[in-house]
Amino acid sequence: YSYKSSNIVIIQGFKSYLTVLFFKGVLLTDPDKILVKTGENTNVRRQIRFENIQEITELKSILEAYIFEAIEIEKAGLKVPSPEKKELAYPEEFQKKLDKTPVLKTAFEALAPVRQRAYIFYFSQPKQPKTRESRVEKYMEQILNGKGLND
Repeated sequence: YSYKSSNIVIIQGFKSYLTVLFFKGVLLTDPDKILVKTGENTNVRRQIRFENIQEITELKSILEAYIFEAIEIEKAGLKVPSPEKKELAYPEEFQKKLDKTPVLKTAFEALAPVRQRAYIFYFSQPKQPKTRESRVEKYMEQILNGKGLND
């Protein structure tokens, strides 16, 4: 659901639960402490999860209050503050490849910051150096073609 072309809330159905997701959930006051982050790397969005209809019925007035607050936040034009930019910590395997391949470094630096972070996060996840190295190898061509991780 939106207000003047800005998304405010969305209802999402999953196998074992339903969520009401607030796009600017971090700005909600959450007096009932029912909002949860959608993932460990989420900074802005928050959701309320329901496992059955009875929960929705019990929280109807609270849910309505949260939705009205979200609308008021949008009407007021409130913006989510930008998180502090953290320096990207390149995994050793990727840094070595960038040092050996200047064209790769140039292509990577030409990517949008969000795409760079996605690659760094993906390359950094595995515990095994061999796995990190194979991920770097697998996505070199995509980086060289100016593509993001999921393009």
